[in-house]
Amino acid sequence: MYKVFFNENCITLSNQAIEGAKNILYHYINQLDEAIHFLSTSQNAYVNIYSEDLEELWFDFKNHLKIIEAAGGIVKNTQDEMLFIYRLGKWDLPKGKMEKGESREVTAIREIEEECKIYDLELKDFIMTTYHIYFQKEYILKVTHWYNVFYPGNEIPEPQIEEGIEKTEWVKDYELEEVVKNTYPNIKLLLDTYNNTNTSNYHE
Repeated sequence: MYKVFFNENCITLSNQAIEGAKNILYHYINQLDEAIHFLSTSQNAYVNIYSEDLEELWFDFKNHLKIIEAAGGIVKNTQDEMLFIYRLGKWDLPKGKMEKGESREVTAIREIEEECKIYDLELKDFIMTTYHIYFQKEYILKVTHWYNVFYPGNEIPEPQIEEGIEKTEWVKDYELEEVVKNTYPNIKLLLDTYNNTNTSNYHE
């Protein structure tokens, strides 16, 4: 199964119908447009497109949208605090678009350094890939690859103001619940995966 977010809405691509979802048995490309349009005009909606050939469905879905790849990380320091950024009224994690010729790992470290002004980062294991759709003249599928990152220093992170980041904060475990109340669905999914397993069984 693949899970893609569009604002607060969710679309899954799977090989069977799912109870509680608006189910669409996949036959033709236009059904993808219909599903995305439905999500764009709905609130807290859940659409499930399903097909016996899930990989073909996923191939069609990805090729139907412009794709932008990004990478970032769940960064923890020596106090086991997690690094968050605050931008556009939401708590988020540091991440950014991959530059031409750049690997996912290099992008993750570079974006964290640029957005939070901390260095000497240690890249650990891959966590998962998240997917979300947004509209910018056309519908875009943003594919973000996430890594565990350790920060051994003691510098206070500084927000990259020119990128619209208002503040950066180290968040303690007991503060996390409050932060999660005001973040994005794909970040919630990422944190759930991180907290439950610290390994990824998700598709890249």
